[in-house]
Amino acid sequence: MSDAVAFALMNVIGLLAFAIVGSLKGAEADLDLFGVAVLGILTALGGGTIRDTLVGQVPLALRTTTDVLVVLLGVALALVLIRRFGDLREHPLVVLPDAVGLAAFAATGASVGYEAGLTPFGIVVLATLTAVGGGSLCDLLLTRVPVVLREDFYATPAVIGGVAFWLGVSVGLPAGIAMIGCAVLVLALRLLALRRGWRLPTV
Repeated sequence: MSDAVAFALMNVIGLLAFAIVGSLKGAEADLDLFGVAVLGILTALGGGTIRDTLVGQVPLALRTTTDVLVVLLGVALALVLIRRFGDLREHPLVVLPDAVGLAAFAATGASVGYEAGLTPFGIVVLATLTAVGGGSLCDLLLTRVPVVLREDFYATPAVIGGVAFWLGVSVGLPAGIAMIGCAVLVLALRLLALRRGWRLPTV
């Protein structure tokens, strides 16, 4: 799989997943249809916008209509799920897309950082910010402490995934393969954390 195809695949998966998650958060907060759509769009596009801005690029969402169309599809799917299932708090339909989005966007962030020539630290930072940025903006709009600052084991898988990506490309793996490995690792860690109740120690 080429690097461009791997990036496009991870990007679409992340956009779709986080558009669903953000929209469901909006519905949980009893927002109207416009508010639900805004949260879905912001959650999906926020991390990638931060990513591209930090490396001096025009955000991808402003350079192609594909991203916006994928996000709108995610919002529409979320509305269908809300109509079908009602209250989705803690439902797998919320938890799984959130984990998938986290994994996919950690991979795209690491890839963009690598292509921009960032240091290993920069690659890990960009992977983490891309993964958690949109969700954090969503939480702030809902006047909540961002989940990344209070949730069990959320940003840590993205950090580990960013390190794994850098290690992969450092030993000669193609960036596309390293991206897939990063995403699989982040997803596995996040799902394990949810299943086993992993938490970082508190002060």
